[in-house]
Amino acid sequence: MPSTPDAMAEEAVSHLLQLAGPRNLVAIAGPPAAGKSTVADLIRMVLVERGRSATVVPMDGFHLDNSLLSDRGLLHRKGAPQTFDAQGFCHLVGRIAEAEAEVIYPVFDRGRDIAVAGAGVVTAEVEFILFEGNYLLLRDEPWTRLVQYWDYSIWIDAPLPALKARLMDRWRAEGLGEDAARERVDSNDLPNVERICEQSAAADLSLRAHA
Repeated sequence: MPSTPDAMAEEAVSHLLQLAGPRNLVAIAGPPAAGKSTVADLIRMVLVERGRSATVVPMDGFHLDNSLLSDRGLLHRKGAPQTFDAQGFCHLVGRIAEAEAEVIYPVFDRGRDIAVAGAGVVTAEVEFILFEGNYLLLRDEPWTRLVQYWDYSIWIDAPLPALKARLMDRWRAEGLGEDAARERVDSNDLPNVERICEQSAAADLSLRAHA
C-alpha cells in the first residue's frame, strides 16, 4: 500500500487512467491534515506529465466569511460542515459536470483566512476535474447529493497521532501559542476528523499515509 504522497499519486493515476469519459469528476476526500491538497496537486502533475489535462478544484473556497460565522455564533467551529456554503458548492459541481464552457469559482486564501471570489476557472476541455475537500463523501444533506457526480472517489487518510501533530503544526504556523493551538485542535479539528471518518461513504480507492 503506497504511503508517501508521490506513491499515493502514482497509485491514484493508475486507476484514473482507466476511466473512459471525456470528462471525469474525481472526489479526493478525507479528514483535515491528511494530505489531500498535496496528493491532489501531485495527481494533477502526473496526469499532465502523461499528456492528459487536469485541474484541482478545492472545496475550501466555499468557507463562509468570518463575519458571517461570527454573526451565527459559528466562528469557533470554522471548518465544520455547517460553516461552508454547501449548496453553492453542490451547484458548482453540477455546472462543471455539465461541461459548461467556463465555470468560475472562489478560492480560499489561507494566509488571509478569506475566500477570494472569481479566483479559479474550469474550462470545458479539461478531462480530469480533481475536487478536494473534507466533506465530498459525507452522508449528510446537502453533501450527499454530490455522489451522483463522482466518476471516481479517493479517500486520503493518516493515523490519528499524525493528524493531531499536523494540525498542531498548522495552528502554530498561523501564530497560535501552544495552549491556543491545542484548544483549537481538541475543540474543533478532532470532532471534525471523527465526523468525517465515521460518516463518509466508502471511496473507490483508499490511501493512507504511515505518518
